[in-house]
Amino acid sequence: MPDAITARCPLCRARGIEPTSRTLQSGNVVRAFSYACSHCGLLLDEPAIMLAPTQNDTLFRDLCARKPTLKHPGNPFGCDIYTMRTIATRFGLAATPENAMQAHELRHPHGTLSAEADLVSLRALAPTPFSVGIMCTEREADAVLETAALYRSWADAVIVLIDRAGETSEPRQEGDDGFVSVFSHPLNGHFANQRNALQALCRTSWMFQLDADEDISPKLGETLTRLATLADRQGAVSIGLPRQNLVNGRLSDLYPDVQYRLNRREVVYEGIVHERPVRIWQKSFIALSGAIQHHLTAEHVARRSKAYEGLKPGGGRLFEEQALQRAFSAE
Repeated sequence: MPDAITARCPLCRARGIEPTSRTLQSGNVVRAFSYACSHCGLLLDEPAIMLAPTQNDTLFRDLCARKPTLKHPGNPFGCDIYTMRTIATRFGLAATPENAMQAHELRHPHGTLSAEADLVSLRALAPTPFSVGIMCTEREADAVLETAALYRSWADAVIVLIDRAGETSEPRQEGDDGFVSVFSHPLNGHFANQRNALQALCRTSWMFQLDADEDISPKLGETLTRLATLADRQGAVSIGLPRQNLVNGRLSDLYPDVQYRLNRREVVYEGIVHERPVRIWQKSFIALSGAIQHHLTAEHVARRSKAYEGLKPGGGRLFEEQALQRAFSAE
């Protein structure tokens, strides 16, 4: 896959704008769109909408305010209820289908009906308890355990899984203070297996997984408890978040680099490297409530993709090294 520079989606910021034949209907009005984002599903008239961020926000807020864009051809965006759910999270809102037809469209995206939704503050939803799972090496373990207490305000429990050789294939418990549980299990060069070992240790209905060099803000952590509630109500089992890859402190161009890390306990991962949860995409969605921060050094970037390529030839995504080394560009 080439490291192509294409236009970013005005909503999710992914470089995934593709030609489409999709249409949307509102009442008797049907509108055709020429382009769609392959990540979030936003519909566009042009492949590159050159508007200031504040103008984009105004247009997206109009969609949330239920101003019928189909009756205003000058508005360059359109969305079904599936994409509306993602747009709403950008403003701290939860989108609920307004009627049975919209509920059907949400379960079977992408549909042909223009979104009609009831929106409430995400904070109005009751929080769903979930666990944080953190994978780390022996070298990283002390630092991870020092920071685990930071999640106490919004997580139900923290489970730390250390890559450590052992005689058994089952995780071995090494500590438990009532909030932080520590286990060890050999990674053996297979990242999905390690994440699945973490999933199996979870005792709540949802688990949010982090790596040792990742973190999120307490505000986002609190929001995740509400997003899990929204997902449960709407039959979703996996939620993706943008990830900011900060190389020597600078945001790289590999953004949004969406990571589906908030998953129901029964969801498993696949892939030796660049592992992903196993689920149909219709039961997942992207939330724009905040970002995972991934702290990298240029030295680590230089060897990461090659190391992954060694674990799985052809699967190391060598092209990502270029994007990681390049500074973020909004265009």
